Amino acid sequence: MVTQEQRKRQLAREKFLRQQQRRTAARRKARMRNSVIASVLGVILVGSLALYTSDVLKGDDDKANTAATPSATPSAIADPCKKPAEGKAKTATWKKEPSMTIDKSAKYTMKLATTCGDIDIALKTKAAPHTVNSFNFLAAKGYFDHTKCHRLTTNGIYVLQCGDPTGSGSGGPGYTIPDENLKDKSLKDNVYPAGTIAMANTGQAHTGGSQFFLVYQDSQLPPSYTPFGTVSESGMTVLKKIAAAGESTGAGDGAPNATVVINKATVTKS
Repeated sequence: MVTQEQRKRQLAREKFLRQQQRRTAARRKARMRNSVIASVLGVILVGSLALYTSDVLKGDDDKANTAATPSATPSAIADPCKKPAEGKAKTATWKKEPSMTIDKSAKYTMKLATTCGDIDIALKTKAAPHTVNSFNFLAAKGYFDHTKCHRLTTNGIYVLQCGDPTGSGSGGPGYTIPDENLKDKSLKDNVYPAGTIAMANTGQAHTGGSQFFLVYQDSQLPPSYTPFGTVSESGMTVLKKIAAAGESTGAGDGAPNATVVINKATVTKS
């Protein structure tokens, strides 16, 4: 004969067993669900990475515009460029834009003799006289000699940026020049075509100094950067070699892996 107290204890044990069974079953289902979720997330992650590597991130030349991008560890790449010539960059500055000394009706060219090869540029004197005059002045002063091209972008926009003796991205000649030629016929649909050399700026109007960028692949940018020349075919070969070596961060915007130093910059009237 089972007493009432014993019956209560038996029912309690059965209830406890049922609870344990339900909890065990719930944990089993949770493990299966998490396993499925992990598998799905793995597929999504692979798909996302594939999309990231093929998609184009829009950007602006100004460093402040840099979008958040996945970090990556850059692989070791052999430096395709030679050892820089002996000498140090000058850091002289001037209080105001140099007076106009160029012949606006003449043709001028600029040669950047770099550690990676010569980059010849036909300058747009008539369309951008202040810019060409400034480069003529600075080159004559040796301002660009022994300076390192400090920035390479390989994602969204495709440019090599140079012209800062400090190599920090914030240096300049002490004066600014006005924006020019922003309606150049080569700028279509807000695209700076490959082969363009244009002025970098702070993002504000008329803040160009000595920094410039060389476009090695068509790049979508607002027409806010003075285009003042066109790189020669041989110069483009040099730029593509530099770009192929990649940049230091692995995220698409950093110092070039190639040692790109302007040994000598020369502006010539032709």
